[in-house]
Amino acid sequence: MKKFNFKKVLDGLTSSSAPPAKPETEITETLGSEHFQVSKTVRHGFPYQPTAMAYDPVQHILAIGCKSGSIRLFGRPGVDCHVMHDNDAAVLQLIFLVNEGALVSVCSDDSLHLWNLRQKRPAILHSLKYNRERITYCHLPFQSKWLYIGTERGNVHIANIESFVLSGYVINWNKAIELSQRTHPGPVVSLSDNPTDSSKLLIGFETGMIVQWDLKTKAAECRYACEQQTLHSLAWHHEGKQFMCSHSDGSLTVWNYRSPSKPAQVFQPHGHPAQKGSKPEACRPIMKVAWPTQRTGDPFIVFSDGLPYERSGRRPCITVMQGKSVTVLEMEYPVVNFLPVSSTPWPNDFQDPYAIIVLLENDLVVIDLTTPGYPCFQNPYPMDLHESPVTCCTYYADCPPEMIPAFYTVGSRQQKKTGFSDKNWPVKGGEWGTSTCSYPEIIITGHADGSLKFWDASAVTLQLLYKLRTSKIFEKQPLNQSTEYEEDPFAIVKIAMCCESRILCVAGTSGHVIVYRYNKVETTVDVPTLEIALVYEVDDLDSPDTDQIPPPMPPPSSSVGSAGSGGMPSPSPHHSTSSEGAEKVGSPLLKVKSGPQKMVPGYQVDLCAQLVTVEGEPPSQILCLAINSLYGLMAFGNMQGLAIVDIIQKTTLLNLGTPDLYGSADPYTRTQPRSPQRKKPPAGLGDLGEAQAVEQLQSPQRRKPLKALSKLGESEIGEQERCRSPTTERDESNGVCLSPTGTTRKKLADIKRNRNQPRPRMSKAHSTASMEGNGGDDSDDMNNSLSMSWGSSVSRLFRTELIKADSKDGSFSRSRSSSMSSLENVSAEGINCLSFTESYTRKTDPVTSPCLWVGTTLGSVLVIVLNLPPQGDQRLTQPVIVSPSGHSPEVEKEERNSRKAKFASMLNHRLRWSVMKHRSARWDHLGTILRLKGAILAMSFLDCNGMTIPPLFAKWEDPKKKDENRETKDGQSMNQRRGWQQLQHLHRQKAPSSPTTETISDRQFVVICSEKQAKVISLPSQTCAYKLNITETSFVCKADVVSIAKHQSKVGHSTNLTKKKVRNDSVCLACFLANGHIMTFSLPSLRPLLDSDFLPLADMRIAQTFSFSNCGQALYLCTPSEIQRITLAADTCESLQEMLCELFLPVDTPEGPKQSFFKGLFSSPSIVDKEELFGEAASGKASRSVAKHIPGTGGIEGVKAESGSAMAEVQKARMALVERGEKLSELEERTEALKVGSELYASSAHQVMEKYKNKKWYQL
Repeated sequence: MKKFNFKKVLDGLTSSSAPPAKPETEITETLGSEHFQVSKTVRHGFPYQPTAMAYDPVQHILAIGCKSGSIRLFGRPGVDCHVMHDNDAAVLQLIFLVNEGALVSVCSDDSLHLWNLRQKRPAILHSLKYNRERITYCHLPFQSKWLYIGTERGNVHIANIESFVLSGYVINWNKAIELSQRTHPGPVVSLSDNPTDSSKLLIGFETGMIVQWDLKTKAAECRYACEQQTLHSLAWHHEGKQFMCSHSDGSLTVWNYRSPSKPAQVFQPHGHPAQKGSKPEACRPIMKVAWPTQRTGDPFIVFSDGLPYERSGRRPCITVMQGKSVTVLEMEYPVVNFLPVSSTPWPNDFQDPYAIIVLLENDLVVIDLTTPGYPCFQNPYPMDLHESPVTCCTYYADCPPEMIPAFYTVGSRQQKKTGFSDKNWPVKGGEWGTSTCSYPEIIITGHADGSLKFWDASAVTLQLLYKLRTSKIFEKQPLNQSTEYEEDPFAIVKIAMCCESRILCVAGTSGHVIVYRYNKVETTVDVPTLEIALVYEVDDLDSPDTDQIPPPMPPPSSSVGSAGSGGMPSPSPHHSTSSEGAEKVGSPLLKVKSGPQKMVPGYQVDLCAQLVTVEGEPPSQILCLAINSLYGLMAFGNMQGLAIVDIIQKTTLLNLGTPDLYGSADPYTRTQPRSPQRKKPPAGLGDLGEAQAVEQLQSPQRRKPLKALSKLGESEIGEQERCRSPTTERDESNGVCLSPTGTTRKKLADIKRNRNQPRPRMSKAHSTASMEGNGGDDSDDMNNSLSMSWGSSVSRLFRTELIKADSKDGSFSRSRSSSMSSLENVSAEGINCLSFTESYTRKTDPVTSPCLWVGTTLGSVLVIVLNLPPQGDQRLTQPVIVSPSGHSPEVEKEERNSRKAKFASMLNHRLRWSVMKHRSARWDHLGTILRLKGAILAMSFLDCNGMTIPPLFAKWEDPKKKDENRETKDGQSMNQRRGWQQLQHLHRQKAPSSPTTETISDRQFVVICSEKQAKVISLPSQTCAYKLNITETSFVCKADVVSIAKHQSKVGHSTNLTKKKVRNDSVCLACFLANGHIMTFSLPSLRPLLDSDFLPLADMRIAQTFSFSNCGQALYLCTPSEIQRITLAADTCESLQEMLCELFLPVDTPEGPKQSFFKGLFSSPSIVDKEELFGEAASGKASRSVAKHIPGTGGIEGVKAESGSAMAEVQKARMALVERGEKLSELEERTEALKVGSELYASSAHQVMEKYKNKKWYQL
């Protein structure tokens, strides 16, 4: 009996339910999970919301702390390091351990941290967290290991900087003040030891009480009372005999060390002297004062603010006083902190300051004190990134190498600034990394003032190359003062650039798109403009009666397709008779300057397309932008529709609302779209209730086609007049020309009545979108348009009648078939993604053709076919034909009669019929319509080998050289154009030799990613090869198909492990999710390669500015003034340690001041052994409840981790060498053993031979 095997049964069920194998040849994917690793590389820009600053005068390193808990460390230009605390507590104070490679940070959560700067990635060595008291001020004397910590209660604690352990020595506030004083002195605001006597500590309290504390006797030696005013800061004279303090009334007080009863001097630097019987002038507080001295000359007195309140209009300032000279340096932003820069770290020596570092809220200023007039140094850091708020970012890694020199050439002329100091930048510490990237990188930032900045981001540096101001072509005041756009009417929202042709497209928040071309020479041109009305709305239609006969079809001669509507007018049976239609289309929000404009070398305006207001409402923001330099086309879309512009002929090719792109294959039931006024239900609804009225407005037949105007000049009025025919209806009351299809267009003369000068005459937009197969004459095209209009009208009336027929019984029902279950009622669908490419547009296409793939916010993907004339002179004159794939005249012609028959049958028998199901059955032969969950974010194309199909482009040529070549080599250029045409003709017309060849060579993949899922569609069959649901609980914010950095094969010496070599063209799908995860998937199989919980989406700014690029690079705007760059490539992470800069360099500390013989004879300052005072043996241990010590990760372990890679390589080489030596030794021993064995064998053989040599055979 055969034994039953349950496992085989399950295996059989599994195999039977498994999907069938794909017929296509499998593509070998070379990317694996080992090639991916997410890591932050470097941060650029100005530290956001700075709160503290410190400077190491020996290492020449500047540290800036921020409110978010981050610390930026700067050295020479290009040396920039960023570290972050574990929590988000603000940094209150920073203190360098001078020339020791360490930094102390004091945070708002009452914690102190010791950072190790001797490694490329600084880490925390120790932390100390206070539990009972709040830290207000800390002081670390030069070359001391004891840190003084002042608290809010007025106490002073002492901690060992090496071990971060508190000492038992505590200065309590009640012991510091006089016994007769009954009030609390307030928090400690300043601590400073005497420069010549380290046993004396000066403690300043907020209420104005200053105490000189003797550390030896543990008692207050002197008390200085400034109780009338609040104390802010203290500063010693280098001789230690006097100190100066600043107050809240704008005054400075000088005290003699030995005379605590009365101050030596009290004065208000900016206040008028008080006269008899009057009060002194009220001034703002002086937050900080410094008293650096010079060997030759009077000492400096530097302080911030202190101006009178009466001059409240004055800006924040820094005042520099030297002798009788008073210089007030106004600042653009409030002062956070300032530090005098000197060449010596010794406080008891002449400082001889040569600069002042001033930290402002939004800038870093360094003042030159050695040059008359105190000019500023030119800041070499990219801290002007936020000069105007950043609104968008674009990242181009591995761009053409000649772009950076080209931008630098034109940008160097802009950066010549006068009024700066000629001396070198004083912050000059650190050292650059030992390696750099092998490919150039460019970052383009768009700003709120309409400017663009081009940055060289190669390696880990950032340098400004070129700045472009888009607002130059517009007049200063916008035409329409809309409150929504008053603040930033020129703000940049989208950037698209073709790196090879250097064509740049910029979209602004006022609905304008500007096309720029790069030119090395200066020109003077008129700015060509296009004005486009891009809107889609619902008509106020009256519901037709049941027995209403469709309107008669107008004669063919009365139909003229407009350029703006793409030659495909949609019918609208009823229109409002009021003058509302004449006032719908307005003017652009910005007005372009008239007349010739001077264009400096660099990017020069080639075209400006502007969306106009409709019904007084500004145009919606542009969501996507695409450019193709070879086709000479630009496309952009928003929540209302799509526009395609020919940038060569300066015409509008297509201008349609999003639902009109579907044609008759619209899968949605359209509801009331976003509109400034809620429309009322139609008047002729009869017994229908309010719900039925709303439902009627939500039906797709209620939509009105897009009314598009391509306004190029005053001369277009003639074209408008020619639009009328004898059979065209005209409303004399409002002067609106009604076309046979019911579209209303305002007179161009009314629209341009406020223009001073007419714009340059341009050709009418004859390069319009037309129907496919328009090879016939014009009359045939008109008949086709009219027949489509009639069919659409019949379909609209049929659907309206259907709703009324259902309402006979007093109820309203809608068919919910299986085809309708996934289709929702929608009110708005915008264009969210665009991609120019050469691909298959239909299932039956044998060859590829130029096309535009369009992705919408509802997850639909449509294809628009582009019929381009040949390159050369014909491209300048012949029209470009644009055909949405959802429109097919052949299909419409076949189904027109069937729709009429169905309509008549419905009228006779009152039958219910599912229109959407009928539409779904026709999608396959109407064109390419793909659907995904969520808005479409990215589209990319792969060939049959899984390699990215790059977009076609035209190489940039110098216009001057191009004209010379055209004059001298006309024949050669003509031959090149003919060759290009023949090559394109062969590419499109060549038939494959065999079916197998056709399947492999003509196959493409389109990778589509939405907010929820990703699909890989095989073309031209349009079958879904791979599908992946990326997330269910979150959504994708940014997605792109990027290449991974080039890898090299690495073979270990001691092991046989070999790293898999990755091709240079290996690509993957990279996604950034709202939950902070970064995910990558292989292509085309969509196999997960990386899922890293990297960064939570705390601010929409991150999602708006996140940008992927080639070589596994990415960036985002982490703060309003900082850009964070990251990498996804594992090889970049491995080499990052060598690319990062060195902060600490071995430097000898300058020698201290030499004490004169007589000074040492008559004054012998006591030498204090602080170890005896503060050590555990003398003062005991501090209470554990005061603070908690937390060990860090930046000690020996951090150093080991830093050098781990280098040590590992050295260890591998060493082990391989030892292993090789051992093998050689073993081989030598074996050889010797074989030699000995052979000698023994020869000896034995010789002995046997001698033994039997003389014996007979019978003796054997």
